[in-house]
Amino acid sequence: MRVATLYKNQTHPSISFEFFPPRDEKAEVEFTTVVDQLATLAPDYMSMTFGAGGSTSEGSYQAVKMMKQEKKLPTVAYLAGFGLSPDSITTVLDRYKALGIETIFVLRGDEPRGSDFVPHPDSFSYASDILKFISDRYDFDLGCAGYPEAHVQAESLEKDIEYLKLKQDNGAQYVVVQYFYDNDFFYTYVDKCRAAGVTVPIIPGIMPIYTAKLTNMLCKLCGSTLPQGIKKQLDNTKNAKEAAALGMDVAFEQCKDLLAHGVDGLHFYTMDRVPSVTRIVQRLREEKLIK
Repeated sequence: MRVATLYKNQTHPSISFEFFPPRDEKAEVEFTTVVDQLATLAPDYMSMTFGAGGSTSEGSYQAVKMMKQEKKLPTVAYLAGFGLSPDSITTVLDRYKALGIETIFVLRGDEPRGSDFVPHPDSFSYASDILKFISDRYDFDLGCAGYPEAHVQAESLEKDIEYLKLKQDNGAQYVVVQYFYDNDFFYTYVDKCRAAGVTVPIIPGIMPIYTAKLTNMLCKLCGSTLPQGIKKQLDNTKNAKEAAALGMDVAFEQCKDLLAHGVDGLHFYTMDRVPSVTRIVQRLREEKLIK
């Protein structure tokens, strides 16, 4: 699966899903079921994350292997290179190449929390550096992350977009952005990126509201704004079922508006859950907004 080629040649908006690897044997069984169920929606590709500092490196590899070789699914592998040596990155990439992976989604990644992890002295400081390292040595299609409200560590949105342009110059062929709940952030971001010379596809990331607790925690962690109207509705939900129902409605309307504005695709952060993404995609197809 070459994702950059997909976006270049497609005739309709794509659908893609993101997963994170199971952390134990029990979770592995559940994860396989999640993948099987969401695969019935026939996404254009599925991607597997990679933990900070390589903390889930083996789990990510095994999950990618299962999806790619056992399930025969169109699979993209993430690489978060924070603190990793060039040799370690090469080892990860060689293993993915041997599996037949053709697209790598490249992140700097975060420093592992609550551990004694010590970054390798030759590790790369920025995602743009990792992209250059990979593009000089491999034939992968390469994706990277964007941040419509700016990365939480960024000096400013404008500076963050300068770094995105550098990512493109160093090999990134498409961008998937961090989730947002106000589409105006995305539209403004795309306009600013285009003005700065970013020409590759910019794909919106969709994070349905799953629970009030999870949403509030992730918004604080990632710097994503939860609009007051949605926050008020979420605060008034009585349980997780009501919160998830609200989340499906909010995400459906968000996707509907994004599609009306001509986005190249929708990338869903599934959090390894099935019902919400399934219903959103089904509703979009029922209204013939996607194929």
